[in-house]
Amino acid sequence: MPEPRRMKVKICLVGEHAVGKTSLIRRYVLNEYDDRYIVTLGAKVSKKEILLEPKGEDVVQMDMTIWDIMGSKGFRELLREAYFHGAQGILAVADFTRYDTLEDLDSWVESVFRTVGEIPVAFAINKVDLKDQAAFGEEQVKQATEAFSAPYLFSSAKTGEGVDAAFQLLGELVIKASARHGP
Repeated sequence: MPEPRRMKVKICLVGEHAVGKTSLIRRYVLNEYDDRYIVTLGAKVSKKEILLEPKGEDVVQMDMTIWDIMGSKGFRELLREAYFHGAQGILAVADFTRYDTLEDLDSWVESVFRTVGEIPVAFAINKVDLKDQAAFGEEQVKQATEAFSAPYLFSSAKTGEGVDAAFQLLGELVIKASARHGP
């Protein structure tokens, strides 16, 4: 088997406060979950190395640098240049129990695009473990993601459902985009 191609990528998680961005990263990188809400001040950077084999592509050893961005609109506009610069993928996160967090993802994604151009984006509808408190359904998710032709999936940082899949999906989108546009 040939050596896997190596790729270093910067991924930004975006979305309103308390949607579970930090918890998703913690579950993905450390396989841990903490019920307490901890406000992210500024940005926090985590790293994870993964092996991906997208259909029709060679195996890729991806060094993923994952940026957890504070979920404040004022902060986003003030420092977007610094935090989004160099991003190659976006995981846009909404809280399944708060419809406004899904609606607000449009402006988050647009803000990243204004800074770095159009890059791959995937949507994670988090807190699916709270189905009984769901504030919207799949039809609204389809409408929200349609403008970006973006895939989406449902996740739960608490149970781990869909977490690895969300980051792997985004990693594969980044690989495909780099194959189209060159490294």
